[in-house]
Amino acid sequence: MANSSRTHTDVSHVYRGTFVHSTPQTALQVLEDALLGVDTDGKIAFIGKGSEVDTLSQTFGFSATNITQLAPHEFFMPGLVDTHIHASQYSYAGTALDMPLLQWLNTYTFPVESRFKDLEFANKVYTQVVRRTLRNGTTTACYHATIHTEASLLLGQIANDFGQRALVGKVCMDRNNSVKHYKETSQESQEETCRFIAELLNKKYPRVKPVVTPRFAPSCTGALLGQLGAIAKNNNLHIQSHISENVEEVKLVKDMFPESESYTHIYHKYNLLTDKTVMAHGCYLSDEELNLFRETGASLSHCPNSNISLCSGILNVRNVLKHKVKLGLGTDVAGGYSASMLDAVRRALDSSKVLTIQDPEHETLTFEEVFRLATLGGSQALSMDDQTGNFEVGKDFDALRVNVAAPGGPMDLIQSDAPKILLEKFLNLGDDRNIVEVFVAGRKVVPFTDKNE
Repeated sequence: MANSSRTHTDVSHVYRGTFVHSTPQTALQVLEDALLGVDTDGKIAFIGKGSEVDTLSQTFGFSATNITQLAPHEFFMPGLVDTHIHASQYSYAGTALDMPLLQWLNTYTFPVESRFKDLEFANKVYTQVVRRTLRNGTTTACYHATIHTEASLLLGQIANDFGQRALVGKVCMDRNNSVKHYKETSQESQEETCRFIAELLNKKYPRVKPVVTPRFAPSCTGALLGQLGAIAKNNNLHIQSHISENVEEVKLVKDMFPESESYTHIYHKYNLLTDKTVMAHGCYLSDEELNLFRETGASLSHCPNSNISLCSGILNVRNVLKHKVKLGLGTDVAGGYSASMLDAVRRALDSSKVLTIQDPEHETLTFEEVFRLATLGGSQALSMDDQTGNFEVGKDFDALRVNVAAPGGPMDLIQSDAPKILLEKFLNLGDDRNIVEVFVAGRKVVPFTDKNE
């Protein structure tokens, strides 16, 4: 198990105990009595066995007395990756779920998002959503903001201040017939997107980057989609949007873009399907469309809470994986009512079981597979798996220290369970009380420091 290729590295922290993570080949790998060293840059310097402590301490120059020992009911797991969340919708999470998607947007979403021109309001909401997601173990988040450049920049600043790894998107939309004051002209959208990108990159935040964000095809003209595709290409940026979320939306897109073969072909035509693209939902994609996702390297974000809450549909994850399309999980706040990725894990399992109820031939997802989707799968979907997603030497130490026996927590442990069972219990029953520490790039970001209270 020892992997100590990075020698002569200054090691700042060493942890000993159980580590659970995924690899591309194995949905769940359990490393018991492991030693993991983190260097001064927050990267994993080595992973070895506890029995190798003397050799590793000599090689990496740390003292055995400085090792942080995990308790028997504790383990480290990779940080959770939320591949799709609307930070601007957090204020009404848990409410307003009585309508299908398009009505829901017009009645609730657009009026609330239009308030973000008020930076005081934006600061309040964005601070709360970053704190909440971090406390629930989301070390990486891919955020939709609003059309407002200043508020979107503020979200980037807040994520950076709290130490969260984030992609932040200023939403682009030059079509909106329902809430007339919540849209831009094509020119404004293009210019403000370029300003947003330039100003956010100029901040040189180490782990917060811009993502080009056409809201979705119905709210953008072809001209704007083409401009955004060019901006993303010229700046080598991530792209995020929505696709095939509900039946009514798919029909609307077909009516609005009659010349296009499919919803996916619209994005492809405007150079918005790349290996740095993540599209939310995809409930109604054809096999041909999934092939186009695979060919372009684009990924999907599975948002099961939202899919169910808005009665949109159920994504057949097994079929997506069979097409070898990259896939992560998303909370999709506020269409999804919970900002916790643990909820996304549970709803993903529930959705898969519903498909099995409908078709007994369907192969239900295992909890190990969904664990991988929430961690390594998410990092792959965001093309960040070279930096994060699991415990490999050279990657950033993005991790959760989980205590399944946390005092006052939601679980009662009756017997001494194996680590795999403790992980399953945590995924099904746990909450933020069990997440005692959160690390991003080696820095402890939860519990919050006084500065971030």
